[in-house]
Amino acid sequence: AEQTESQQRQTDAEAPAEGLQMDQEMKITDSVEDGGLLESSMRLKPHEAQSYRKKALWVSWVSIVITIILAIAAFTVSFMRHSASAFGFAFDATLDVLSSAIVLWRYSNAAAVHSAHREYIACVILGVVFILSSLCIMGKAIHDLATKLLPEVDDFLFSVSIISGLLCITLAVVKFMLGRVLTSRALITDGFNSLVGGVMGFSILISAEVFKHEPQVWYLDRAIGVLIGLIILAYGVKLLLDMVPRLRQTRNYERFE
Repeated sequence: AEQTESQQRQTDAEAPAEGLQMDQEMKITDSVEDGGLLESSMRLKPHEAQSYRKKALWVSWVSIVITIILAIAAFTVSFMRHSASAFGFAFDATLDVLSSAIVLWRYSNAAAVHSAHREYIACVILGVVFILSSLCIMGKAIHDLATKLLPEVDDFLFSVSIISGLLCITLAVVKFMLGRVLTSRALITDGFNSLVGGVMGFSILISAEVFKHEPQVWYLDRAIGVLIGLIILAYGVKLLLDMVPRLRQTRNYERFE
């Protein structure tokens, strides 16, 4: 009985200590962000941070080159084959070029690798770009639904959708990994955009295959375009709601610095 009591006392003593430790960790993270730095400043050594920063720049350049080529190919498919999801993908690829360019700006300054203010500026710009592009994608898809524009299917459409789907998903995985290490919402958002591009690439393939066998489901391509537009819109709005208040908080610190 005495042993049980002593164990109970020890457990009771450890519980507040653990709670206190968690509170301290949360306070440290909050104070770091309030001080204008990201959580990555606590995790990474200076040389590690610079190494990951260079990787982020390299991935962004590769992403820009690939997505420019994919955007040109997808716009060509969209106009030749009247595909709303091809247009949506082409627009998303253009958006990917812009978001990668924003990430390039975000990490162009070596001294600002952990800057929360710079991170939040990049995220707010990304949020605005997402909302504008989603309206264009949905507008085109709804217009095609209203006019009952039928898609045309051929080998060129298939090859573009497979290549773009695989490349975009690969880029997305790399961006997500780097974004987690650098605790960068901008990089993760850029990765999300690449993931959407990959999904849209494969959706062109699926809708074209369905239309070939079931011509009465001609609207699937457009419906996917509307859905993707709504997803991008929701993400853009959430990004602005999360980041605008934080941007205001860190603005005073940036001026002081």
